[in-house]
Amino acid sequence: MVNNSASRMSERRVDLGIWDKLTKAVVFLLIIAALIAVAVWYLPLIKQNERMRAIILQLEGEVAEQEKIAQRRKLQIEAMRNDPETVERYAREKLGLAKVGETVIRFEEADPDRP
Repeated sequence: MVNNSASRMSERRVDLGIWDKLTKAVVFLLIIAALIAVAVWYLPLIKQNERMRAIILQLEGEVAEQEKIAQRRKLQIEAMRNDPETVERYAREKLGLAKVGETVIRFEEADPDRP
């Protein structure tokens, strides 16, 4: 008889009516609210991550540019140390020097304010 009543209870469904539907709706809404809370919580972190990645890309570009400049300057220094023609050209162009007996002629740009 005990087995018989237990099987009847499992077969019989209790109609909770609106409460069953409300419970399912509340659970669903709680899950949605939790997902929204997680999204709102992590959204600033995601935005910060994107900003930092953009900064990293910008800085990597600047580093590459500075490495190119450093390499050019290193080559210029080596040329000044080892190539006398480079030293002579630099002295003529930048310092306005000349060899003994040479005449230096300088061309200046016209001053637009001067008539």
